[in-house]
Amino acid sequence: MIDASPRWLTAEEAMRLVHQHDLDPQVVVRAHLNAIDRYDDRIHAYIHVDGEAQSTSGVTLAVKDSQPVAGMPYTYATPSWRGRIATEDAVAVARARQAGMAVLGKTNLPELAASIGCTNTLFPATENPWREGITPGGSSGGSGAAVAAGMCTVALGGDTGGSIRIPASCCGVVGLRPTPDRVPSEEVDVTVLQSRGPMARSVTDARYLFAVMTATTPPAASERRRRVVGMTYEGAETAPKEACLLAAEALRELGHVVQEIPWNPGPVTEGYGTVRRASMASFPADLSTFGPGIQKLAAEGRSLTAMDYFHAFESATDAANRAVGVPLLTRYDFLLTPTLGLLPMPIEEVPPFLGEAWARYVQFVLPVSFARTPAISIPAGLYDGLPVGVQLVGQFAQEYDLLDFAAELEQMPGFGYRRPPEVDG
Repeated sequence: MIDASPRWLTAEEAMRLVHQHDLDPQVVVRAHLNAIDRYDDRIHAYIHVDGEAQSTSGVTLAVKDSQPVAGMPYTYATPSWRGRIATEDAVAVARARQAGMAVLGKTNLPELAASIGCTNTLFPATENPWREGITPGGSSGGSGAAVAAGMCTVALGGDTGGSIRIPASCCGVVGLRPTPDRVPSEEVDVTVLQSRGPMARSVTDARYLFAVMTATTPPAASERRRRVVGMTYEGAETAPKEACLLAAEALRELGHVVQEIPWNPGPVTEGYGTVRRASMASFPADLSTFGPGIQKLAAEGRSLTAMDYFHAFESATDAANRAVGVPLLTRYDFLLTPTLGLLPMPIEEVPPFLGEAWARYVQFVLPVSFARTPAISIPAGLYDGLPVGVQLVGQFAQEYDLLDFAAELEQMPGFGYRRPPEVDG
């Protein structure tokens, strides 16, 4: 059944209705702009909104402010680029325009995308649409919150160490991290881990936006067959662990085989600390303008030697390949984990980047990044009224196969997007 409010239409529904001449595409744009007017004074998902945005497809798009949109702010949430305006679109944005999407605006992120929360010194902190005072996750927190709150159809995020999957889990939406380099980027990525991907309210919409971003034609949905899935929840607190076990049971009901696997994220998180410090030091900006925490990490990055970097990257990649890459190549079709080790926390309690609590939070997403495989977070219910997600990990560059498998799980009881009550008006 199609929802009566154009604000909640899926991309597929909107495009079909527009094609049938049963829907003016600007009606969807206006519905999302109205939702932004009603709710974003509290949520602060957007840092810039184009009130004159135009669509020919009935689909609207929000873009993380680490990606350029011509004529819009391009701040990366750092005072160094407070007044910067992009002169060109990112490739994915240009392709979205060609597909008829309205680019509604730019979404908030932490400074230099270096946090699992969504605060910075330029803009108000982004709130979780599910509960005031709770983090939406980071670094693509603004995009996740905008999708969850019905303030766009779909959104673009970016993911180096979990920055799409973390807010997808925290906000109760779908977030796909494609294999790195599947989506072209104008940005030099010294970590070679960065991936740009879609955030949506359904796997189907994530599949559609991924196809647009990559300029690929989606194949017919793969035929359902028995799959072998490696599962771990080792180190997760109770709620993410229970979500993972629920997903495992659902997959077994669908006829798949689920087996437990070992998990040792320690060497990956340790190596990532060095790699990420180096990446922050590489930003072509005045280090003195960074916030105190970022300034410290960037200064530490500038003191690293080339051998420090290579040893850290090699150690982290080796551990990730043993945990993720080799099992996928030799035994399993997919892996299943909680997306996060912890539930979303109050904004003021978001742990410092690269610290011990941060490591517990990202213990399932980070090894996947270093293995350079695609992964998706899908909503797996609520715990104490807050969303929790599970992560499915697929074979290298096999995003469509992963999306089809995720769609199977999404259809099972207890999974899939739910509207946050506070914005369901």
